[in-house]
Amino acid sequence: MTDDDITIQKPCCNHNASSANGLQNKLPPVVKTLVAALQTENSFEHVGPVPIPSHKSIIDIIYQVRQILFPGYFTKTKLHAANLEYYLGKETTELYERLSQEITMAIRHDCRRANLPCTHCEERGHQTALSFIESLPKISTMLSTDIRATLAGDPATASSDEVIFCYPGLLATSIFRIAHELHTLNTPVIPRIMTEHAHSLTGIDIHPGATIGPGFFIDHGTGVVIGETTIIGSNVRLYQGVTLGALSLPKDAGITLQHVKRHPTIEDDVIIYANTTILGGKTIIGARSVVGGNIWLTESVPSDTRVVLKRPELLYSGRKGGTS
Repeated sequence: MTDDDITIQKPCCNHNASSANGLQNKLPPVVKTLVAALQTENSFEHVGPVPIPSHKSIIDIIYQVRQILFPGYFTKTKLHAANLEYYLGKETTELYERLSQEITMAIRHDCRRANLPCTHCEERGHQTALSFIESLPKISTMLSTDIRATLAGDPATASSDEVIFCYPGLLATSIFRIAHELHTLNTPVIPRIMTEHAHSLTGIDIHPGATIGPGFFIDHGTGVVIGETTIIGSNVRLYQGVTLGALSLPKDAGITLQHVKRHPTIEDDVIIYANTTILGGKTIIGARSVVGGNIWLTESVPSDTRVVLKRPELLYSGRKGGTS
């Protein structure tokens, strides 16, 4: 028998048969179960005529504000003295229209979800957007102090361009300063969307309600947490993993402690090193103090104080004769 006499049977592809026998008919019962679950009191959904802000539009607004605050850094348009005023005029006009629409939507959403009387949402939306745009020069000035603090405090860079383009601390701080201004203008939900976007990008979690003075520098940054009622003075430097948080809270804290100061106060010119946790609304870290790494603090520290851990004892074990 030769090779030519051998017929090789190849397996038959059953793709068409499999496609014809799909399991799509199993999906409708699952959908019915989902719909039924969403009709119970324990569900969370947003189905109906109540308007809601656009998450994507709010993220887009962040980057448009950054283009205005840092002209030339994040745009395709080449800017020079002849077209700068035109560019900023165009961008701020567009920002006003987009922001007023989203703020109006957020106010109207709260109004209808809570069955409030008319809150004049459109009028408030336009006024809040205008007030925010009027605050842009102040925000720009604050960010300039943050950039200078970064250059002064980090020997790894000598370039403001590198700080603006690359540093997660400045990105998180700039988004915070935008969101904080909207927070002080009593804008619902939008400031939190902004800072949580920064959190997702950088690992730095700053509540828009926190108060942070000029010259703020977060070095590295991953894992930094700054709570809502934190107060931070001027020229403060934080390293990665620092938590400025609240003490253990009761189960009903979301209601009973909503307007109570729960987070610490950090005075001017303080440095807090990596992975340190400082908790409590009555805790004050005095001016010009230095808090070392891996510290846990729930009590105040006087001004001009250095707080460090006692050097741990290191144990070394070796191998005798090269064997374990």
